[in-house]
Amino acid sequence: MKLNFLITLTATASLLMAGCKYDNFEAPETTLSGRVVYEGKALGVRNNGPQLELWQDGHALKTKIPVYLNQDGTFSASLFNGRYKLVRMGDSPWLQQAADTIIVNVNGNTTVDVPVTPYFTITNESFQKSGNTITAQFAVNKIVPSANVELVRLYLGKSILTDQVQRELRVDGNTGTLVFGQSTSIAGNIPDNLKNLDYVFARLGVKSTSSSEYIYTAIQKIALK
Repeated sequence: MKLNFLITLTATASLLMAGCKYDNFEAPETTLSGRVVYEGKALGVRNNGPQLELWQDGHALKTKIPVYLNQDGTFSASLFNGRYKLVRMGDSPWLQQAADTIIVNVNGNTTVDVPVTPYFTITNESFQKSGNTITAQFAVNKIVPSANVELVRLYLGKSILTDQVQRELRVDGNTGTLVFGQSTSIAGNIPDNLKNLDYVFARLGVKSTSSSEYIYTAIQKIALK
């Protein structure tokens, strides 16, 4: 009985000491924030879709820190001060490069732009409502000469996070007649479940055959009434 009591007491004390040590770990108070950019302009992506990774060499618990992108291409992570490797991950809507690691020295709140080369971009986009139809006018630009376009789409939704995964309407453009750099259009009829709303959100996306992710335009709020 005494032996069992001593074992139980020792185990309890160890747990309490471990708990105290755990509680004494300081939470990171520094923020690393930034944007994924092309020619100085942030790229639109699927919210929590494409991601970056952070690694810190020499850290006792060496493990990756996933950094997901917001739909406007921005990101943030809470970190301790130190030297980090920021890695641009594959299967993103931009060219995978031989050297995809950026060294970032975090000392206090730090901001960094992460340059990438998208396969395609969409520019000069505009959206017009006529009756129950919304028409998008835009131009698709080929950035990587060897890239092949697979899909160009118009999305309508009731959420500001409208994209390929979260949407009420998706309309495919005609990629067979697409001329890069020249104005083209896609039209979509407003679905019945959106017609009674005060507004909808619209967005365009373009996808290369080399990735499962799209490059998107900024979200647009379109009044219905």
